[in-house]
Amino acid sequence: MATLSDVAKKAVVSKMTVSRVINHPDKVSDELRELVYTAMKELNYVPNFAARALVQNRTRIIKFLILEEMDVTEPYYMNLLAGIAKELDQNHYALQLATRLSHEIGPCDGLIVTGMRKADYDRIIDKLERPVVLFGQNNRGYDFVDVDNEKGICLAVRHVIDLGFKQILFFGIRLDEPFMAARIRGYEKTVRRHKLAGRVFLMKNSSHTAQAQAIALLTELHGKVAFICASDRIAIGVVRAIRAAGLAIPTDAAVTGFDGVFLDRISCPKLTTVRQPVIEMGQECARMLLKKIDMDDGHIGSRIFQPELIIRESTVIR
Repeated sequence: MATLSDVAKKAVVSKMTVSRVINHPDKVSDELRELVYTAMKELNYVPNFAARALVQNRTRIIKFLILEEMDVTEPYYMNLLAGIAKELDQNHYALQLATRLSHEIGPCDGLIVTGMRKADYDRIIDKLERPVVLFGQNNRGYDFVDVDNEKGICLAVRHVIDLGFKQILFFGIRLDEPFMAARIRGYEKTVRRHKLAGRVFLMKNSSHTAQAQAIALLTELHGKVAFICASDRIAIGVVRAIRAAGLAIPTDAAVTGFDGVFLDRISCPKLTTVRQPVIEMGQECARMLLKKIDMDDGHIGSRIFQPELIIRESTVIR
């Protein structure tokens, strides 16, 4: 059976270099990493991570704790999970999915937490005894990854203004959370800058709720209208309402969503949406957490990703 020394000799590097490639591949050059990986493959060398974990008092397990109901978040979290799992796999960590009822079952080296609400900090997050990275902005000093929510909505509002819409409504999620406050702020700042009257409607993140609200509004509105929605799920409900009212999309009414994860592509017409790079954001969550673990729970800070406006048939005739 090949040893670490055999790999070092084959790659013509030191044993310390091989160890760094195995344990901290992000800290070595691509060329050096490829050299060691090639030697490992040729020698059929498999690192004993279980033994190393015992020596380091590590479990090699990361928990992904989702604190909201998962039935309303699919398929968003599947993309996030894919990104987290991809990064952890490259660093030889296992991923365990946990909920608010199961997160204390079994040990782990750290947690990535999402779906948190204000009450969750005192009840759950502040009591966690392992390194934590949050997926979502927070004002409690925790390291986090998020998208620039304010900028994303600004992009959508400017888009429909450029198309000539003067009557622009915002359909948001009824949550007193930083991400939602940022999206409302982006909407209000942009309509004010263009001297337009804005109207904000907050509701459950449900296509059925959004459809009912839009139907009620469409009976009283006159002229062209654009709906800026805080999620693709809400936007799909608005699309159904516009069709039920016998109006044409996008000439009579335009719709934009937010997320860009699957739902925007199955809508008919396909949704113009603000895309979050969710897979990449998941990878960054994992990278930050592994770095915190290596730093014995040191402070990392935050990483804000840039949104992208994807223009489709719900705002522009193709």
